[in-house]
Amino acid sequence: MKIEQIYTGCLAQGAYYIVSNGEAAIIDPLREVQPYLERLEKDNVKLKYIFETHFHADFVSGHVDLSQKTGAPIVYGPTAKPAFEAIIAEDNQIFQIGNIKIKVLHTPGHTMESSTFLLIDENGKDTAIFSGDTLFLGDVGRPDLAQKAANLTQEELAGLLYDSLYNKILPLADDITVYPAHGAGSACGKNMQKETVDTLGNQKQTNYALKQTSKENFIAAVLDGLTAPPKYFGMNVALNKGGYESFENVMKKGNNPLSVEDFETAAEETGALILDTRNAAEFHQGFVPQSINIGLKGDFAPWVGNMIVDVQQPILLVCNAGTEEETITRLSRVGFDNILGYLDGGFQSWKNSGKEIDTIHRISPEEFSEKWNKNAIVIDVRKEGEYAAEHVEDAYSKPLAYINDWVNALDNNQHFYLHCAGGYRSMIAASILQARGYRNFTEVEGGFNGIKKTEKIPTTDFVCQSKTFLS
Repeated sequence: MKIEQIYTGCLAQGAYYIVSNGEAAIIDPLREVQPYLERLEKDNVKLKYIFETHFHADFVSGHVDLSQKTGAPIVYGPTAKPAFEAIIAEDNQIFQIGNIKIKVLHTPGHTMESSTFLLIDENGKDTAIFSGDTLFLGDVGRPDLAQKAANLTQEELAGLLYDSLYNKILPLADDITVYPAHGAGSACGKNMQKETVDTLGNQKQTNYALKQTSKENFIAAVLDGLTAPPKYFGMNVALNKGGYESFENVMKKGNNPLSVEDFETAAEETGALILDTRNAAEFHQGFVPQSINIGLKGDFAPWVGNMIVDVQQPILLVCNAGTEEETITRLSRVGFDNILGYLDGGFQSWKNSGKEIDTIHRISPEEFSEKWNKNAIVIDVRKEGEYAAEHVEDAYSKPLAYINDWVNALDNNQHFYLHCAGGYRSMIAASILQARGYRNFTEVEGGFNGIKKTEKIPTTDFVCQSKTFLS
């Protein structure tokens, strides 16, 4: 028997490849399925089943494409109602793969169809659980995403999650290995550990959700501190439930080099969003006007999902040479399939053509420390928790994820400074603000990490926002 965790850091997502005696199963595959096909060929095994722990919200799974290419059936837990052919398993139903078995444990709460897959080895021993978004390391799945579909409140879903965990998962042996669908950084939980594999026994000792003394305490603890889910989550659920265009077609359509003239025409005629995936250091020095910068070398796909409201939005790409296919792949993982093409030759070709360019005013932390005074307006776009831990004295907490909610409160007649932790998120914010006509600001390179090193600017862990610049 072989179990391989295939972990994708950008999405903090784990897919699983299991082989036993000539047969294989894959759990929660990513959108691009070629790597799985290559593994199957290399191991000379047949894919028998594709297991889906639930209808994922944070990424588009590769289940449909993989089933079409291999003939392997897709398996969901009880109550799932996909728009395509699939096996809807019963609670405790067992599936044979080579010499091992996979037992379906229906564990609703994160979603109603959520299921945990228990692996029983060749000797009949319970060996591992593939817990999907039911149980993470250090956390559990958030119960506020499926309220509309389930026609239940988040409290009711949290109650179901408690029953699933305490009645079906906790009674299992301590030495069972836990393989979750996500790790730290995923928006599907709030308190995940950095590790991606653990024993159930250790989780019983370290996971706050598994140590609650009552159902009421569990519900309160799990719901406490939840932030609004990214806006693209609902659209990804719809794609996973209803099916989607094949990845090959998406890549063929998007991997389309456009001349400067064709790129400009496409932008004007389609209203496409221009997405520049270069790093912040390159972007701020020059870019196609109205471009939005989300750097590929970062949490690219989740931030695209947070910032671009509609997965059907037509997109034109500006990339560093050689990264076009990777960009299209990572966009497709979160359902952004409407890629019209990319600027051939990248930004340099635009610049060489003599077209208008734009820039972002950026300064170093040292320059910021020289310019800063008590009257300076500082906007911190980090998460609330980061801000609460420590921030520039009197800075405003305006998380990037909620920029559409606070942008209209800005006063373009007053200059302000903009920063995050290291410069990635603040450049996203800066590009959005500038595209919407806000230009009277300065972005700080290196963010709060750089500002702290100067040791010249007072910081605090107290919230103090008495000024009236923002509502």
